[in-house]
Amino acid sequence: MIRKILIPVDVSADNPGKEAMALAKELAASHYAKLALLAVRESMPGYVSVHLPEGVEEKVLTGVAQRLDEIATRNGMPDSAEKMVRTGNPAAEILQAAKDIDADMIVISSHDPGVADYFIGSVAARVVRHAHCSVLV
Repeated sequence: MIRKILIPVDVSADNPGKEAMALAKELAASHYAKLALLAVRESMPGYVSVHLPEGVEEKVLTGVAQRLDEIATRNGMPDSAEKMVRTGNPAAEILQAAKDIDADMIVISSHDPGVADYFIGSVAARVVRHAHCSVLV
């Protein structure tokens, strides 16, 4: 039974996760499941962050949260959908968020792999390999 679906969203993309969100909404409706959207901002290296003015990190995270709200609204996500913003390694944060909210499924978008993905793997591939719940790519 699916009770909670996590949808990671790349807020830096032009039209992020449109198909994933549509599919997750259908699954949630048919299973009476709750939805949770997650945006992950990669950690800034310490050698960069020490040179930034105070408060920049908070402003960036606020901007990410606003972008996530806009994306959710544009894609018709219900108001009841939980929205989260985390900082860190995207794959690790997605996996941890799934554990934290006790997600039964992760619905994640993929993209055409670049050369680097063949060497280090994409975020979606890492999530598939390490998730403790079902993953739909």
